[in-house]
Amino acid sequence: MNTSTENHNQIMEEKGNLSASTTLVSNRCVDIRGRVADKRATGGWRASPFIIVNEVAERLAFFAIAVNLGLYLVKEMHESIPTAATHVSDWVGAAYILTILGAFLADAYLGRFKTIIIFSCVYSMGLILMTLSASIDSLRPLLCTKQPCIQASVGQNAFFFGSLALVALGTGGIKPCVSSFGADQFDEADTKEVPKKFAFFNWFFFAINMGAFLAITVLVYVQLKKGFGWAFAIPTGVMFFSIIVLLVGVPFYRYQKPMGSPLTRFFQVIVASVRNHFNGVSVVPEADLYEVKTKESDIAGAQKLPHTSQYSFFDKAAVITNPEINTQDRWRVCTITQIEEFKSIIRILPIWASTIALAISFAQLSTFFLNQAAIMDRKLGSHFEIPTGSVSVFAAINGIILVPIYEKLIVPVLRKHTGNPRGMTSLQRIGVGLFVSILALVSAALVETKRRDEHSRALKTSVFWLLPQFFLVGSAEVFAYVGQLEFFYDEATDGTRSISSALFLSTIGIGSWLNTAIVKIVLYATGGQEKGWLTNDLNKSMLDNFYWILTAINGVNFVVYVLAAVRYKGRGGISKGRVGNEAMFELCGSMKKQKKNDKDDNGDDDGQFQSMML
Repeated sequence: MNTSTENHNQIMEEKGNLSASTTLVSNRCVDIRGRVADKRATGGWRASPFIIVNEVAERLAFFAIAVNLGLYLVKEMHESIPTAATHVSDWVGAAYILTILGAFLADAYLGRFKTIIIFSCVYSMGLILMTLSASIDSLRPLLCTKQPCIQASVGQNAFFFGSLALVALGTGGIKPCVSSFGADQFDEADTKEVPKKFAFFNWFFFAINMGAFLAITVLVYVQLKKGFGWAFAIPTGVMFFSIIVLLVGVPFYRYQKPMGSPLTRFFQVIVASVRNHFNGVSVVPEADLYEVKTKESDIAGAQKLPHTSQYSFFDKAAVITNPEINTQDRWRVCTITQIEEFKSIIRILPIWASTIALAISFAQLSTFFLNQAAIMDRKLGSHFEIPTGSVSVFAAINGIILVPIYEKLIVPVLRKHTGNPRGMTSLQRIGVGLFVSILALVSAALVETKRRDEHSRALKTSVFWLLPQFFLVGSAEVFAYVGQLEFFYDEATDGTRSISSALFLSTIGIGSWLNTAIVKIVLYATGGQEKGWLTNDLNKSMLDNFYWILTAINGVNFVVYVLAAVRYKGRGGISKGRVGNEAMFELCGSMKKQKKNDKDDNGDDDGQFQSMML
């Protein structure tokens, strides 16, 4: 372990001891009155339930649109199945790409809480317009009674897709902030609060699946019985309710103040390092690099970061080339902390890039998986037929069931074997999710081959044959999504929490757009929408071949991810690709030491330590 890492660990240990001895947080969060937050009155599981309930409501609204959108575009807006599928993917992609905008505003100007509230209002406005589009006849094309159907007018398309754009913008503002705002409620320097933060991410994912479950059961049933107007009106009301719930928790939250634009600081590092490079500056020892002399860094509200040797080219930005240079001009000279903040983002880019393909599997849940279900036998008994949109419940139920099982049963077992308080590292968890997603696509291809073969013999395949692929995609989400939440939050610095979360969420958006691109390429290469692999009539299509292509893409991506994960080094310069990585062993050791002290002082048993994971 290098000197910088030892110094960093010593700082964290001292910080942890200080945090344990005071009731004030050490992560610079403040309460509603602007004072340093007191752990006795704010944060933790005192504040988290409001955030989790808000997430349930927001995800219910989002998935209510996602599962009904394809059907609405085909039935009400008279689009073809491939076109509707690409529009759904494009909308999901835009919603998650826009998280970068939301993160920028949160980190630079508004703070996470204000950003969530403002964009929740934008979200609600979009839902109101969607409800009007589905309820007012003049805002949709006439009912299709014979082919070809009357297409939607320019005005009708503009109104509906404008409302979708507002929902996407609202999602983009909310999503990168909610998980980070929830994590802010736990002081990462307090050994008693750290495991509770890990548990929060698991329950946060549980909230996402609960929202999805309600959307694809209750709201799909409402759409079937009452129409699309009610299917969009109920999420609108739920979204307003979520805003109220979030506001009720205001006195209990811990707030991180905006720390200025991280993107501006990143560009400053690039400009200063490139300028010095062309001026002939060489990499110099750490002692010769510039850093402010104050106890805190010059990034408002952010702690100083230790120097690392990785990506040493950018260290040139901290070299003072002229004794008379204005050291306040960050376009000419940057601090070590500012450079390390930029390095922390560069460091996660290989992991970020190698998780994009995972979203291709997720994209099938709201597109071709549902198209398969629509033409399969969905009867449950003699009097009930499962609505097409509700078939996704197989994936949501898996997430709801697996999260508590993983948290209560699997994590304690893994913790004993790995010494890792999380059970496994975040990188390992992501890797498991990537591998399971490959199995999901293999299952989808095999089932589609069986379905088409049975159709050729005038047989109708049961929709329950789709259960494995939905179950496996749901399992992949449980592992990968939570692993990504943990990884991108932990590896971010004080000033880049939201932008790091946005990078993670953008993989879903880019993956959705990539799915659209693959669909269009396959259509073009195989004969178009009339004769190709993906036509309006799946019985005449070759959807299984499309799934095999996605399987190959995800297989290659998994190999790339493993190589990136093995080589990855965290902020402390320690490789995190190994089983039970060194940094987590140190954290686990400090937690056990704290537990032993608590036991000596209070007579507590192991049950207290286990209860931290609740």
